[in-house]
Amino acid sequence: MSAAPPKQQPKHIHLSGICGTAMASLAGLLREKGCHVTGSDAAAYPPMSDQLAAMGIPISQPYAEANLDPLPGETGPDLVVIGNALSRGNPEVERVLDEKIPMTSMAAVLHEEFLAGRESLVVAGTHGKTTTTSMLAWIYQVASQTNPAFEPSFLIGGVAENFATSYQLRPTRTFLIEGDEYDTAFFDKGPKFLHYFPDAVILTSVEFDHADIYGDLAHVKTAFKRLVNLVPRRGLIVAYDGSASVSECVGHAFCRVERYGFSESAHWRLAQFRFEDGQSRWQVHRNGTLWTEFAMSLAGEHNALNATAAAALAFRNGIPLEAIQQALATFQSVKRRLEIRAFIDGITIIDDFAHHPTAIRETLKALREVHPHSKLWAVLEPRSNTLRRNVFRQELVDALALADSVLLNAVYQQERIAENERLHPEQVIAALNVAGTPAELCANVAAIIDTLDRQLQSGDVVAILSNGGFDGIYEKLPARLHARSAFDQEAQTAAISS
Repeated sequence: MSAAPPKQQPKHIHLSGICGTAMASLAGLLREKGCHVTGSDAAAYPPMSDQLAAMGIPISQPYAEANLDPLPGETGPDLVVIGNALSRGNPEVERVLDEKIPMTSMAAVLHEEFLAGRESLVVAGTHGKTTTTSMLAWIYQVASQTNPAFEPSFLIGGVAENFATSYQLRPTRTFLIEGDEYDTAFFDKGPKFLHYFPDAVILTSVEFDHADIYGDLAHVKTAFKRLVNLVPRRGLIVAYDGSASVSECVGHAFCRVERYGFSESAHWRLAQFRFEDGQSRWQVHRNGTLWTEFAMSLAGEHNALNATAAAALAFRNGIPLEAIQQALATFQSVKRRLEIRAFIDGITIIDDFAHHPTAIRETLKALREVHPHSKLWAVLEPRSNTLRRNVFRQELVDALALADSVLLNAVYQQERIAENERLHPEQVIAALNVAGTPAELCANVAAIIDTLDRQLQSGDVVAILSNGGFDGIYEKLPARLHARSAFDQEAQTAAISS
């Protein structure tokens, strides 16, 4: 009798930079596929650190060569996925190169392990792609209740609240993915989305962004034109019609292109948008004829545009209108997109992922719709590679001016930006004050919290705007307000007793 073959160990994949939204999502997909996944990062913070902890995936901090050492009874990693934030000089990168450990990028693994042989639907654009991908995934999920073939696999650059996760792996054919235009890895400077070979694309917007890797808007448009050029003739592009840059990018597509927006010529035209009774409502006209009316809890015209784009692509792919309506009516948004983090003594604290003046403007406009009579505070950490640079100073001033009061933190890691390229927050503060919007520059989070503690009143809304951890302000500010509330209650009790 022949001996049984030795049990094969699962493939060990280590993700260097695992706490990035896409990398953490990839970690989940790999684990679902049966791989042994480990990871490392400089620092871990929610929501992705929470998701990784729930999956039982260990995170080594900070980066170190020893993070790639085999654990007792195990071998070292079979493959190391290098995050795009890592470069030469990183100890894990150096060890991988010295020892010729097989390495790859997140986007390449995604294509090889998950997209090959599937229908790839990519949501791309400077703004709105995380929310739009989440909406599209939820539409497919709701449709799968009556047709299981619609149940999607997906990877989203944020935690979709309807799923409580940023990824899903199913045996069905459709894979929905947020297409990031940022570069892939230090050894692959092309955009991630060029690895995804889409069957269909939603293109929400094209603006100058990622000023650390793109020299100008023309450079950004070239990247999106290359994505468009990958869509096969049988494919579909659903593109926003209110942007000349988007029009230029889709102008030479080989596939069908359908436009959505507010113009009379749009294939999918939005009309009669309003926010009432806690709901956004709007009509959609398809090729000039009233098609339907949608309702959802998310505020803002930008979210109605995102929803219409997702609805258009889903309907073109055979999902019934009734399922689309039901999905949008029950859509719960994405973590860190207008997310209510706390409500204390009538004060609402909002967390929003702010990376660009346009995103800040749309966020504050949406909050105005929801809280028309509240004092609106904007608390900004210039952290993204675009906001840290002096490329959109006036646009930033114009966006922040939609708030009633502004607190601005110092530029994140400003020493890494050349003096002549760096945003100077004091100039933004001065311009806001001249324009009539009270604004203050705070040295750190402690100073921001002290300022808010002195001035916040019941009914105020605080929008905290950052694409990073912001030194824990999301937890520290509520803690201070809770402490203030407890002190006030004790004082009232003492006064009554006396």
